[in-house]
Amino acid sequence: MDVPRNSNQVLNRRLGVLISGRGSNLQALIDAIEDGRLDAEIAIVISNNDDAAGLERARRAGIPAMTISHRGWPSRADYDAALARELQSRGVGLVCLAGFMRLIGAPLLDAFPNRIINIHPSLLPAFPGVDAQRQAFEHGVRVTGVTVHLVNADLDAGPIILQRTVDVRDDDTAETLAARILVEEHRAYPEAVQLMLDGGWTIDGRRFVRSRSGAST
Repeated sequence: MDVPRNSNQVLNRRLGVLISGRGSNLQALIDAIEDGRLDAEIAIVISNNDDAAGLERARRAGIPAMTISHRGWPSRADYDAALARELQSRGVGLVCLAGFMRLIGAPLLDAFPNRIINIHPSLLPAFPGVDAQRQAFEHGVRVTGVTVHLVNADLDAGPIILQRTVDVRDDDTAETLAARILVEEHRAYPEAVQLMLDGGWTIDGRRFVRSRSGAST
């Protein structure tokens, strides 16, 4: 059995945000910081795609933003090591994946143990992987939602930090359902980041366990 691990390793509130596309969850973090719901600073935004619209979102907010393409590296591990070096050079305490369409490998996981989080548009462990909203719609579930979880070596399988539900309506389409899930993502991600930074949690096996004083719904 795994020994519970404490959150004291997260010592600063400098975030590194990894994106691949439009960066709407990045914008949710920016907005939450600006209006005082999230006590953090975004130190760097990195995309693997030079055309990612989220890079411009960051620059408009005065946040350093850069591209580190995943192409041209000898191996996936070399690419992940380059990401880790850049994040560490910026003094990042917590890495937030916000639509980063790359699997995270050992060099990055080892550099930021229990300090990389991701947001996924389903109630994990249901519907991991891509196009989770459509998967939920086509399976006919009555409730789906959003999961923020720690990242480990397995796809969408790390300890769950926070979940929020979204009802599936009879008149929904896959597109309307995805739109309502996205609204809930934008609420859940800053809240989960704040939980991480506030500490008072442990990892016990697959479980993210908050102290009684830090627990919330």
